[in-house]
Amino acid sequence: MWSWVEVLSWNVETEMEPPCGRSFMQVLCEKYSPENFPYRRGPGAGVHVPPGPQVSPMKDRLNLPSILVLNSCGISHAGDESEIAAFCSHVSELDLSGNKLDNWQEVSKIVSNVPQLEFLNLSSNPLQASILERECAGTFSGIRKLVLNNCKVSWETVHTLLLELPELEELFLCLNDYENVVSSPGCFHSLKLLHITDNNLQDWSDICKLGTMFPCLHTLVLANNNILAIDDLAGSLARLFPNLRSISLHKSDIKSW
Repeated sequence: MWSWVEVLSWNVETEMEPPCGRSFMQVLCEKYSPENFPYRRGPGAGVHVPPGPQVSPMKDRLNLPSILVLNSCGISHAGDESEIAAFCSHVSELDLSGNKLDNWQEVSKIVSNVPQLEFLNLSSNPLQASILERECAGTFSGIRKLVLNNCKVSWETVHTLLLELPELEELFLCLNDYENVVSSPGCFHSLKLLHITDNNLQDWSDICKLGTMFPCLHTLVLANNNILAIDDLAGSLARLFPNLRSISLHKSDIKSW
């Protein structure tokens, strides 16, 4: 006899699983089944029963907290969008780090069906070759915290996201092999915290570009870059970062200030 997880997975994935990976919905159903994720009380926990007609008795038992952690699960595509919309309408935080998502369109299919989403972690997904269109980026508009560590995304992609995320407060761009900062035509006043550690930034003029783009930054973390000198001519640090409260230059190669 099939277990309920096998039945549910068959309902979600009606065709053969692609050889390159698994769907978001398939992994979701497997991880948060009652057998693997029993009901628990507490912040972010609970049983979510989607409204509307019953799809199956099995699905009415799916335990979904508002914080979903689906890291390193081999996810390469979204799966059934109507299923995502039915089960994830209450989800506020989503960790998809370490998966196989290599197309922004697939990420958008997931995010567009999670209307309450405020935190998204896409770290270590191979998104470097995928072009992000503004229409696609618009589905991310409600996100306040975005983690793109080790995604190797271009500055062009970062700019596209910034233009469509008016409420973004925290951005993580670590381990992306940046050797310089590419200025954006506009500035983004919502961003308060930027982590851009473990890159290859060397020139202080590039750091100044960050001040121009993000004038309301409170926290700037630059650790593990190769900055050799801080050229604070005529108080440029205070002028470009008027709201800065904390700056981390840990393990930089600074020789003069």
